[in-house]
Amino acid sequence: MPEYDETAGSADEQSAVATAAGDESVEAASEPDFDEISESEPDEDYDPVAELRQKLRYAPGDWYVVHSYAGYENKVKTNLETRITSLDMEEFIFQVEVPTREEVEVKNGKRSQVQAKVFPGYILVRMELTAESYSCVRNTPGVTGFVGATDRVDRPAPLSLDEVLKWLAPAVEAETKGGKAKPEIRVLDFEVGDSVTVTDGAFASLPATISEINPDQQKLKVLVSIFGRETPVELNFNQVAKI
Repeated sequence: MPEYDETAGSADEQSAVATAAGDESVEAASEPDFDEISESEPDEDYDPVAELRQKLRYAPGDWYVVHSYAGYENKVKTNLETRITSLDMEEFIFQVEVPTREEVEVKNGKRSQVQAKVFPGYILVRMELTAESYSCVRNTPGVTGFVGATDRVDRPAPLSLDEVLKWLAPAVEAETKGGKAKPEIRVLDFEVGDSVTVTDGAFASLPATISEINPDQQKLKVLVSIFGRETPVELNFNQVAKI
């Protein structure tokens, strides 16, 4: 007769113990580490512009402004990047940027979010300025020339760090407050000083002049001539028509 081992449990008991131990391991593994939670939480003090400044400070090369035809900035950027590769200029020309910022355009009462050029007609290039790199940029189709004062040997002057930030910061400022930075609103239908006709309300059919525009509320303040005196009146965008 085989001897009975009192220390050995039944197969069911051993299986139950193994299952319980496995559940504990899974539960322990699923519990997040406090340090990991802390690291994943966004830093309220994070400043993307300050981080950009730090990166710019140690990036090789200098930043130069290049003028192009307005509306062709992205095409010129593509042309230049192609030339950099084909002419083996990667060691001298490091970065090409068309600075943009988020804007909300209001037209015909409808809002649309767009990426607007910070300075239309201009491109930023980070490069080591040599005769060859200068020629590569200057002879790119769509480029009309470098911008900025020249030194004694007729070379364009690079931008200062603060000047570069002015160009590039708008693109990263949208990251502040978790990407909830409020974009600028541009009204395409009206401008201050425009002559309009009131189309609705007590002053309907009267001519007026726009004195203020409130893009957020889509309202206008207009000056209406009443008994020979200009009277300010607040109206909605859809209550006037341009003359």
